[in-house]
Amino acid sequence: MRISVKPIVCLFFICVAALVPCDLLRGDELRVGAAKRIITPDPLLPVSGGMGPTAPATKKLGEMSTRAVVVASGDTKFAIVSVDALGFPSVLVSKVAAQVKNIKPENIIVGATHTHSGPDFYAFPDGKGGHSGDLKYIDQVCEWMAEAINEAEKNLQPAKFRSAVGNVEGQVAYNYYAVELYDPRANVLQFVNKQDQPIATLVNYAIHPEVLGNEVGAMSPDLIGPLCDRIEKQAGGMALFMNSAQGGMITADNRDLSKVADPLKARWHDKREWSECVRIGEQLATESLRILGDTAAIAEPAVQCEHRMVEFPVNSNDLWAVVQYSPLKYPFNADKRTITSRIQLIQIGPARIATIPGEALPNIGMYLKRKMSGEQNMLFGLTNDAFGYILTEVDFLSFSKYNYVSRVSLGERTGTILIQNILELDKQYPQR
Repeated sequence: MRISVKPIVCLFFICVAALVPCDLLRGDELRVGAAKRIITPDPLLPVSGGMGPTAPATKKLGEMSTRAVVVASGDTKFAIVSVDALGFPSVLVSKVAAQVKNIKPENIIVGATHTHSGPDFYAFPDGKGGHSGDLKYIDQVCEWMAEAINEAEKNLQPAKFRSAVGNVEGQVAYNYYAVELYDPRANVLQFVNKQDQPIATLVNYAIHPEVLGNEVGAMSPDLIGPLCDRIEKQAGGMALFMNSAQGGMITADNRDLSKVADPLKARWHDKREWSECVRIGEQLATESLRILGDTAAIAEPAVQCEHRMVEFPVNSNDLWAVVQYSPLKYPFNADKRTITSRIQLIQIGPARIATIPGEALPNIGMYLKRKMSGEQNMLFGLTNDAFGYILTEVDFLSFSKYNYVSRVSLGERTGTILIQNILELDKQYPQR
């Protein structure tokens, strides 16, 4: 008598399925919440474009803000936060995390948009025993940021996830040092509710928001404000921007191409006007939504959030002076002359994100995106810390044009240490 194996095989798989934990058969439910706070100082504060004297602010162009998205899946919960600031040091991230109720401190991920038209968040020493920061305002921003994170966590709701990557077209960004040596790709992440209405849209792109610059004397989010406004108007939900590897010098393309300043050096006159912030920000918003298009949403994407602490030598006397003498009291190792920064590795579905504690040059960004193991590799620059430019050893002091970025860098080996640790972290936690 022949016995059919089909019922036996089916029964076998049914029994195995009954023994396998549910989470291995499907992903955990994704929950997402978003919130923001306006942080424009009132009265206005001096504008900082980096180390050196600040410029008085005589007007406000757009509102400064901090924006938080909290992502939860299973036992994993983290916050991605943007803030309109030149940089947001780790000592302030720690101060914010201490005020957040239901998220681990190491899972609070804060990136500066890098506007050059905001107050000083470093409290740069002035060399005369003082500094250029307003400590009361800095504390207030930390409180507002924590409020936004706590509210976003309270707003958690079932969500789906969409992501895409593509080239941004139009006059948006360029490399001031060598026009075409920049990454034209934008990564766009969007969280939608069960009715497919956007909760939050995140744009990740390498660009200096310095259309205006501190010499204009305006307090402004620069192009990031119009970028977020356009996305929120067209798509709904909240928008936020996380910068990428924009160091040395991937900047907003506000060139007036009809006015050549130096033909031998390929220099044009700039338009340092709010209308250019609007044009570039809205163009980047339009391109980001085009890139995202009708990408299908993932109901239960794999989610993870990992980190490691990385020690960096501080060879720069300028940056060591900031570390030692800023009233923010940066943590440092005086004997070894080092600082320690947190590097994050985040996965949401096909998107794999590594964080950079400063301004990595574009070749570092291109290399990491090529070597990381994700489907869609992304970099959050100026995140969890903001210690100057990050170069590889072969770039350090290689050209006269790199003299400034080398001087305002932790040191010659910063890029090498960063690359090694990101790729080790990426290998340690393979994509799910």
